[in-house]
Amino acid sequence: MTNGSVEMASANTACTVDAGRAAILELLQRGGVGAEDVSRLRREFFSEGGASQAQAEALFAIERSGIAGGAEWTEFFVETITSHVVWELRPTGIVSEEQAQWLIDQVDRTKSITALAALINVLAEADRIPAWLPAAARGRAAAGWKGVDEALDAVRSEARIAA
Repeated sequence: MTNGSVEMASANTACTVDAGRAAILELLQRGGVGAEDVSRLRREFFSEGGASQAQAEALFAIERSGIAGGAEWTEFFVETITSHVVWELRPTGIVSEEQAQWLIDQVDRTKSITALAALINVLAEADRIPAWLPAAARGRAAAGWKGVDEALDAVRSEARIAA
């Protein structure tokens, strides 16, 4: 790869990251996230392999703001955060102490069922996690954050129907 090619690749990556950040800022300023926005974010983030740390933090900011909702947002958020923590950082499949602490800090600041779902999905997908992380997740689930009790009730109700 020539020096010009390296610079071009770096510029393309920076452009993608900037496009992702710009899309997030636009959503925050507009004050709403719809299905089309989620599709656009998905294209922006995954065209270059996933979300950067800054983009993942920005997604948590959108979740904290309360401007996003719906199945499309939840699926995208959980998938993107899980991908960032478990599969995009090296070594893949292993959540380091630092990554786990970052995730817990973000989830604690957000305090939503969607953020908790991302944490639980990270636990489910990772090959190796810090020993303290499952207990931390259980503690958050027991904290009574908005939406958690309703989600647990729905799961319990579905489990009774299926049985």
